Amino acid sequence: MKTSDFDYVLPPELIAQEPVADRPQARMLVVDRRRGMLRHSRVAELPEFMRPGDLLVLNDTRVIPARLLGHKAGSGGSVELLLVEEIAPDEWETLWRAARPPRPGTTIVFAGGDLTALVLVPPDGDRLRVRLQYRGVLLDLLERVGRTPLPPYIRRDPAAGPVAADRDRYQTVYARVPGAVAAPTAGLHFTGELLERLELAGVARTTVTLHVGPGTFRPVTVEDVAGHRMDAERYIVPEAAACAISATRARAGRVVAVGSTVVRTLETVAAGNQGAVVAGEGRSRLFIRPPYDFQVVDAMLTNFHLPRSTLLMMVSALAGLDLTRAAYAAAVTEGYRFYSYGDCMLIV
Repeated sequence: MKTSDFDYVLPPELIAQEPVADRPQARMLVVDRRRGMLRHSRVAELPEFMRPGDLLVLNDTRVIPARLLGHKAGSGGSVELLLVEEIAPDEWETLWRAARPPRPGTTIVFAGGDLTALVLVPPDGDRLRVRLQYRGVLLDLLERVGRTPLPPYIRRDPAAGPVAADRDRYQTVYARVPGAVAAPTAGLHFTGELLERLELAGVARTTVTLHVGPGTFRPVTVEDVAGHRMDAERYIVPEAAACAISATRARAGRVVAVGSTVVRTLETVAAGNQGAVVAGEGRSRLFIRPPYDFQVVDAMLTNFHLPRSTLLMMVSALAGLDLTRAAYAAAVTEGYRFYSYGDCMLIV
């Protein structure tokens, strides 16, 4: 298939810059695959579309304040780093931004010297490997000096950075395992109260972990989608999640993935285990696009995604390309809010 098959026109004013005040009041477009029908609803009404015996699978990754603003020791040149992944103790792969590429041996200073980064090797494109030096616990320090790494389409004053509310709202209420640089945005619509209502309706839930990386925003630059290579992302499937999924399938319940990250995790594990979901951890490069035979996921809650993106391709693989096009056209016509802080779709 061609990347252009997944294009659409989005008025810029529909890109959500702020979340709704009450998380479950986000709009939800229900996509019924069997009937080929669309229905307008709200996330608060999600229990109406679930069945007793269904299993909700959530991604419990936690976004870290991974965006750091500093300067080169000596020259004073400004440098911005985005911590992506710890690849060895205190050695990180980062994304960098500066007027000139930082050279090996350069020390980058943050927070008045409380945190420094020693450049280990020349930059590889937009990637840079550094060794962090600090006192105490890194995550505690990042909470004090780091910034929430919002997606590029959410506009904030470059000097001021994210508003205070972003630290709370760009995080799911069930976030537990630090490591993501982007939120699993379908989960941003949930509150504790909504999760309780789902449980009372007979909907079980479990969690997996996939640490969302910057590749989630990386555009597809080839016209033939088969030529695109996904960035690897780390995942963990606990024993409890594997057992819950097996039990749900045994009783003919539906596995409902909250977000593309959960879909990628479950389908990655199943692909390597003859369709079974087993406990374990690893790295996923799975590129889900039409046509694709889903082995685990029966339904999906997901936000609206960028044109020509791998996430839109995944949605099209589950809902069908024609129905996905119709859903996105309806969402644009009805003024739905798009992307990370926007509204969502429930594909059943």
